[in-house]
Amino acid sequence: MKGKTLIITGASLGIGRALALELAGLGVNLVLNARHQPFLGEVAAACQSLGVKVEQAQGNAADTATAEAMVAKALAVGEFYGFIHAAGVLHPGPFLWELSPEQFQEVLESHVVAAYQLVRAAVPPLLRRGEGVAVFLGSQAAVGNLPGLGAYNIAKAAEEHLARQLAQEAPQIVSFGFRPGVTETRMQEQARAAAGGAAPILHRHFRGYLEAGVLTSPLHTARRLLQFLLNDPRRYHGRIVE
Repeated sequence: MKGKTLIITGASLGIGRALALELAGLGVNLVLNARHQPFLGEVAAACQSLGVKVEQAQGNAADTATAEAMVAKALAVGEFYGFIHAAGVLHPGPFLWELSPEQFQEVLESHVVAAYQLVRAAVPPLLRRGEGVAVFLGSQAAVGNLPGLGAYNIAKAAEEHLARQLAQEAPQIVSFGFRPGVTETRMQEQARAAAGGAAPILHRHFRGYLEAGVLTSPLHTARRLLQFLLNDPRRYHGRIVE
């Protein structure tokens, strides 16, 4: 993928940040997205120091203007090759009926609507190119029903379904979901400190990961995903990779 350009959402922290730095080290040009500075600018500067072209597209990836700006910047850099959707919001702890409408909507927007907006903006130019990749970070939560993660469970199920739908509709573009497993990110921290009716359940569950020492680092998870991308990714087309 050296010399090609990828969009990464959620690039300011966690897995998205690790992916950005690893891809830059491989010579991949980047368009980095996140909702907030200054972390996004720090990651962009670190990637640029590795000798690649880097553009920033700050904003909510669920907004049409932000998604279109990401793709426009990627096309301007050249050799636009696709995207990795790593952004997401959790809001752990409340039972479904305790979630505010704003919280529920924010979770769905960050995972599902943002994925749709990326597809809407990126797929037409990728089809004209005749190739590309579309990677969506999934989760075991897509097939689970852990109390206190209702909106997240629903959103990840929908996002993984979207990945499979895109694989059917645009077979030229390698589309798959990647479940990163239990990775030490801000979401893990939020779940360990959750408040709400289901908080005691989440505390036992997520603090248990930490106590058992089974959490992997964002860097390890990013490198695992890159192995899939660098070694015949078409093998995973239309699949959800654990």
